[in-house]
Amino acid sequence: MPAVSPTLKTTASSELLTVAAGCFWGVEHMYRKHFADKGLVDAKVGYSGGNTEDPSYRKVCSGTTGHAEALQVSFEPAKVSYEQLVDFFFKIHDPTQANGQGPDIGSQYRSAIFTHSSEQQKIAEGVKQKLQDTWFKDPIATDIEPIQNWWDAEDYHQEYLFKEPGGYQCPTHFYRNTPQK
Repeated sequence: MPAVSPTLKTTASSELLTVAAGCFWGVEHMYRKHFADKGLVDAKVGYSGGNTEDPSYRKVCSGTTGHAEALQVSFEPAKVSYEQLVDFFFKIHDPTQANGQGPDIGSQYRSAIFTHSSEQQKIAEGVKQKLQDTWFKDPIATDIEPIQNWWDAEDYHQEYLFKEPGGYQCPTHFYRNTPQK
């Protein structure tokens, strides 16, 4: 399976960011709201990091597929850098919680960055270390690994919190603007 959403809108100059930070509805909602006019081209929720072919929401929620609920973003690097997007990622969830976010427990809700190049790997690791040193008291549990696969989530999950404003949002999904140390 390709490591890029088959339905993600891109441009000739856009790049990709793929992250997992718990329930993908809130993560997508936050990126779309924050970066709508700041370089975001498109975003899709889906599944990445597992070993099951063609996973479904029901299968991923069972915790048996190895996949994480994830978000894939296409962005214009002339307007927003990969480093800025990764910094935002660490500040919108609790990256110190292993295999879960708040009440959502299991490897499908883990914190992860799935990189698309060695340069992205280097940047993500650098941001993680910088924030560990300056922002987070507890060890950051976020996995950073090359992306191996991607499957779009079912259509009803795409832009879910825009369609259902009162829908479930993980309580750990909010922007942290002060260090946690």
